[in-house]
Order: sequence, then C-alpha cells, then structure tokens
Amino acid sequence: MTHSDTMLSPRLERLLHNGRQHLLRGGLKGIEKESLRIGKDGMIAQTAHPRALGSALTHPYITTDYSEALIELITPPFAEIGDTIDYLSDLHRFVYDHLGDEILLGASMPCGIDGDESIPIATYGSSNIGRMKHVYRRGLWHRYGRTMQSIAGIHFNYSAPTGLWPALKQLENSEASLDAFTADGYFGLIRNFQRIGWIILYLFGASPAICKSFFKSRPSLMSQFETFDQGTLYHPYATSLRMSDIGYKSKNQANLNIDYNSLPGYVSSLHKAITTPYPEYEKIGVKLNGEYQQLNSNLLQIENEFYSTMRPKQIAMSGEKPTMALKRRGLRYIEMRSLDLDVFKTVGIDASRGRFIEALLLNCLLHDSPPNTPEDYAIYNANQLAVANNGRKPGLELNKSGKPIALQDWASEILDTMEPVCTVLDEGLADKPYSAALKEQRQVVQNPDLTPSARMLNTMSGNEQPFACFALQSSNEHARYFKNHRLDDTCNREFLELAERSLNKQTEIESSDQLSFDDFLANYFAQCDDIASPT
Repeated sequence: MTHSDTMLSPRLERLLHNGRQHLLRGGLKGIEKESLRIGKDGMIAQTAHPRALGSALTHPYITTDYSEALIELITPPFAEIGDTIDYLSDLHRFVYDHLGDEILLGASMPCGIDGDESIPIATYGSSNIGRMKHVYRRGLWHRYGRTMQSIAGIHFNYSAPTGLWPALKQLENSEASLDAFTADGYFGLIRNFQRIGWIILYLFGASPAICKSFFKSRPSLMSQFETFDQGTLYHPYATSLRMSDIGYKSKNQANLNIDYNSLPGYVSSLHKAITTPYPEYEKIGVKLNGEYQQLNSNLLQIENEFYSTMRPKQIAMSGEKPTMALKRRGLRYIEMRSLDLDVFKTVGIDASRGRFIEALLLNCLLHDSPPNTPEDYAIYNANQLAVANNGRKPGLELNKSGKPIALQDWASEILDTMEPVCTVLDEGLADKPYSAALKEQRQVVQNPDLTPSARMLNTMSGNEQPFACFALQSSNEHARYFKNHRLDDTCNREFLELAERSLNKQTEIESSDQLSFDDFLANYFAQCDDIASPT
C-alpha cells in the first residue's frame, strides 16, 4: 500500500496487517429500478401491468411499485457490478418487447400526470396478500397523495462478503455472537452513511427540475420554486429534488426518532411507530362504507411506509413482517435508496457508478461509527436538504460535527478516505476500475457542471426544452436502443417461463386462501405482539 496510515481505518489496517484484505472483495450488489410507463400521448399509462410480463404479485424480478404504471425491475445480487447492470439491461429488453407503444420514463420526477386521479394505484389480484398490498397503497394516497408516490428512484442493495464478518470478529476479539456482530457492523455502516450520504445527492442527483403538472394536486408548493420556463419549475443549484422535502417528507415522520444505534433499538422504535395511533389518520378512518381506506390509522401502516435513505434488510417469508424477519434472522444486506435515475444512462445507472457506491459503502463499514443522537439526525437531515436543494451553489457550507465546512472540501476528504479501499478492490484487476471510478468522481467534486443535475439543466437550456420534453425525448432514445438490441432466444425463453410461472403462482395463492381479509389482517398485525416481546 502506498497510502499513509492516516488514511486507513483501524479495521482496514487490521485486515492488511493480517493479509486478509481480499475478504473485502466480492460483496453482492443488486439493483431495484422504478420507471413510470408513459403512453404514446406522453401521459402516464392507464393500461394494466402487461400480462406478458407476469404477475406483479409473484414475479421475482418484474413488479410494480405504488402505481399500476410504475414498473419496478429487480436484479438478483451479483458479485460483479457489471453482471448486475447486464441483468438490468436484459430486463429492460424483455419489458420493451411487451410494452407496445408505451415507453419507460428515464427520469425520476414524473411528467405526463394530471393530478392525483390520473395515477392508477397498483392492483395485485384477489388474494389476501394482494389485497393488502393494494389497501396499503390506498392508505398512502390518503396520507400523502398519489403524485408524490409516482416519483421513481434506484435502490442499491449491498451485502458484504460473508467471510468478512467472522474475520473481523476474530481480529477485534469480539465476544458477541456472529449474528450480533454482523448486525452491529451493518448499523455502523448505516450511521456513517447517514453522516455523509449527502455526497450521493451531489454526485448523482438528477432531479433539479419539475413539471408544473406535478403540483396540480398541491399548488401551494409551487411558490417555493423558480420558473425555468412555461412548463418547468426548478432550483438553479438543485441536485435531487426527489430527495428534498417536496414529496416523501411528512411532519409525522420527521418526529419518529427511529433508532439506528442497534438492531434491537431499530426494531423496537419502528414497531412503536407502527402501533401508535395518529389522530390525523384516525380521521380518515380504516373503513368507509365497508371498503378499506388504509390498513390501520397508526403513524405508519407497515414498515415500508417509513422513508429513509438506507434500510437494514432481511428477506421476509410470505406474510412475515420485515421487522419480525430482522428480529428472527438478523441483517442480510442494506438497501441504499437515495439514487435518482440518470436520464443520460439507458438503465439509469452504470457500472462505474456502482463501483464507486460499493467502495463508499465498504468505507462506511470499515470506519468507526459512534452512536447517534436525535440532534445528530437533525443535522444529517439538514445537510441532505441543503445539498438536494442547493448542492451546486458556490460556497455552500454544510455542518460537520457542529462546525461549518465547504461542501467541496468535505467531499474531497471523503474521497481521500476511499482511496485505500479502492486500491484493495482493484487488486488483480489490470484496469483498476474502482480507482478509475473514484478519479471520475473527483472531477465532479471539483467541477459542479459535470454533475447530472447541471448537465440536465444545461441541455434543457441549450435546446430550449421544458423538463417534460427533455425527459420524453431522452426516454424515447432509450426505447429505440432497447428495441434495436433484442434479447437472445435463450434469455427470452427464460423470462417468458418466469412470467408464466409467476402467473400460475398467483392463481395458486388466490385459490388457497382460507381466511377472510379481516382475519388475514388481524393475523398479520398479531406479529406485532411477538416483536414487542423479548427474544
């Protein structure tokens, strides 16, 4: 290693000293990407999720998010990010074979919507679990409106190599169980990411402008923005308005104080939010004329309603609550949720970006991560909002440990600490792709005009295009690319078989339901009693 010891975290030093740095390589990376289906009229699609794509309820890789028109593509996890991107590209090719005249919007912020009622809520069939997913989305509509739910993003899933945890446990002489040690390590990663996660918004934010149609259901918000042109509002120095407070933030969630200092604390605090009644939602009612309006009237209906930049994850069994899965089997991976779709990339992300993110997450795992206080979270949130709204503003300062620091100075410090990690990840690779990805982002730190957000605004300005025209033109270019690069026959057959199996599985679930929907919900939420009890 050619780096000074001051750049090394204690964990990385121990791994290097014992010749175990190779255990950092080969962590699994998966991607979940949302895309709004747009009809040939340029408006959000009103058609059902194409049956040829399979069942949105049971397909492992092709589903829907909030809206029937919001497709979500999910890759399996791969050790090589290039394989993850390739699989995501294959999913796009298969989808485009069955979209007809529709296209996938390549931008995060929606266009082609005409108020809340234009956004169809996703449906999942007649089974109890399918009805629950639909009712949950109805609850989101009543609580936050549908328009905000049509915003699309990319979630980056990462799990550290399994051999890393026992090695670190041994090197640190930890007496904790391996599961507890692993959970503590992941929560340390999450806390460190919360401290510096604003850098993702600066480097990769790609939502600096919004169609005026976005505000039809909430016109009062328009006064917060400047006018870019007749159809577009924006902040001149914005990076990621998707991650600002125009959408996912809500007053009740701002005061939840979810605990990220330990797995038990996280499960307990999230459980409290799911079981605490909220007067404003009680006014909505759970049922109206016998029809469910929401799953319950608590602060959160279920765990997924809590919006955060990163989630600790465990694969849940059918009908199992996510917090119960975490309590029973610990953490399996983390889900980073702060990536915008990059309209300049055909699938919204590329391998270089994925390598940078992997190195950043590993760096967060390797550095010390003291517990956080509610005051700390308030600072992190303020930093995120500052970067989301004004990240490219010359001289912008953030709050680092209670002291002001220029964004570019702090960003350079973060990238400096990533160098040793990138060097380790590059070992044995002739082209040194991780160091190359880091070098690429150093240039973006020094020159804000290279950020996707600046490039979007410069392109829109140069072409005299409102955001909607720019987004639709770019998305049509993506569509032409995928239609001109078709799947090979073997891969196409595999996806067709997956679609057919998913449809059959949905039919099996619907035919096997024995409980009424009321009883099904009662049983589902009865798990809360088990979560509240000691392990």
